Amino acid sequence: MPNFLLFLATSIAITLAPGPDNLQVLARGISQGRAAGLVAACGFAAGIAFHTTLAALGVAALLRSSPLAFEVVKLAGAAYLVWIGIKALRSQGLATAHARAPQPLSTVFRQSVLGNILNPKVTLFFVVFLPQFVNLHGTQNVTLQMLELGALFMLQTVVVFSLFGVCAGMIGAWLKRRPRVGVWLDRLAGATFIAIGIRVALRD
Repeated sequence: MPNFLLFLATSIAITLAPGPDNLQVLARGISQGRAAGLVAACGFAAGIAFHTTLAALGVAALLRSSPLAFEVVKLAGAAYLVWIGIKALRSQGLATAHARAPQPLSTVFRQSVLGNILNPKVTLFFVVFLPQFVNLHGTQNVTLQMLELGALFMLQTVVVFSLFGVCAGMIGAWLKRRPRVGVWLDRLAGATFIAIGIRVALRD
């Protein structure tokens, strides 16, 4: 896959952008300590495997049945990426992570996995995001490529979210003193989404 490094850089930028998952990891770490933050990070990352599998099987089936329909989905995905990029650019920044009552680590992990799996927007995101980095003219199977990309996204999510969880107290206090950091992180993610969307729309 020739766009491996671009995919990794984009994935990290997306994962760093403020969102419900990393805010919950921060909240767990702040309220229950580093172990809870780390477990929550692993739980949200584990949920990505579910969305990746759905996206890989669905896109591969669509490609086999109708290459034209696949191209339509890619263009619709480009428009969707530009749209969520614009939304991120218009965002007002990071919301405050609220503390929760202490819970067993097994419960924290289970809730994090289910919270990720039950979010249909994540599946939609992977359906339109992963195909942009698939090499349709290569020798490797499309499904396998998407599963590999999903695994890479999951691994970098584990690393980034684990840093959030382990350093939750310090990060939470730092963000409260600098609320505009969230605005700039949103703008970075927004610009990334828009750039990918335009690149997809213009690509042959």
